[in-house]
Amino acid sequence: MADGPLVAVLDYGSGNVHSAVKALAEAGADVRLTRDRGLVMDAAGLVVPGVGAFSAVMEQLNAIRGGELVGRRLAGGLPVLGICVGMQVMYERGIERGAEAEGLGEWPGEVTKLDAPVVPHMGWSTVEAAEGSRLFAGLEDERFYFVHSYAAQAWHIDPHPRIAPPAVTWAQHGSRFIAAVENGPLSATQFHPEKSGPAGIALLRNWIGTLPA
Repeated sequence: MADGPLVAVLDYGSGNVHSAVKALAEAGADVRLTRDRGLVMDAAGLVVPGVGAFSAVMEQLNAIRGGELVGRRLAGGLPVLGICVGMQVMYERGIERGAEAEGLGEWPGEVTKLDAPVVPHMGWSTVEAAEGSRLFAGLEDERFYFVHSYAAQAWHIDPHPRIAPPAVTWAQHGSRFIAAVENGPLSATQFHPEKSGPAGIALLRNWIGTLPA
């Protein structure tokens, strides 16, 4: 068991969670794959992974009232990290093959299909790291591993004079899309840090470093 902060990985039925658990442990966290509500709320950090269709991930999350857990943590200022579709569901809605599904609504906007000659976007891409990003500190020139056909392609939150503006990181595959967001206690990446080699481990370590002791 690691000596680092306790990080819960939300076990709601999404595939490919074990690579995320392993990467978080390598990055220094004490990781638990769990749906225990008490443990999820007590953890220093919560990771919401996600693969597959937006609507299917939302169905699985709703089945365990996962959105309620995410909302309660964020309302209390407790860190949450979404990965891939776990990032996408933080938006108001996803539109896939003409069908619309409601997301968790933590951010305004929608997730739509990439306008690119080839989809899915699968492979290594550089990102345009946001100025002052804590996730990408020391990683501004690194590449990360993406596997997706859909993404958020606009940012709809206007800056507030008394609140630190979100750090929004972009990438491009055909159209420009949001690769990562750091918005108060809620952070998310469209790429898979757990599949991104040493750069991904370093990014997870940066996130773990922001967690409360």
